[in-house]
Amino acid sequence: MACRISELLLDCADPELLAAFWCEALGYVELGREDDGSIQIGSPDGGFGGPQPTLLLVPSDDPRTGKLRLHFDLNATDRDQDAELERLLALGARPADIGQTGAESWHVLADPEGNEFCLLRTRLQPL
Repeated sequence: MACRISELLLDCADPELLAAFWCEALGYVELGREDDGSIQIGSPDGGFGGPQPTLLLVPSDDPRTGKLRLHFDLNATDRDQDAELERLLALGARPADIGQTGAESWHVLADPEGNEFCLLRTRLQPL
């Protein structure tokens, strides 16, 4: 193996809001803050360099245009897809339409700032 993903950066208007959402959604914790207002979140067991990539939520005033070119695919680890969908919606996710047909086995959602992600059907084992 030559390399692996250690961190994903997401420009956002409100790092606090997205840190709270993604910490709850992924079971992550806040790992640190930068002077520019960025917030790093990650697995409580691994942090930066652990088995799961961390997220760095970077404040930005730049408006987003169009669909994201990269998105997250999530899989529940301790419940079925329907129960996880209800949980994510209760956390502030909302359904998103990116041109899906309705016959997909996954749900397309958006976080509180409109960043799309998918909830897949397969349940994965926790790390």
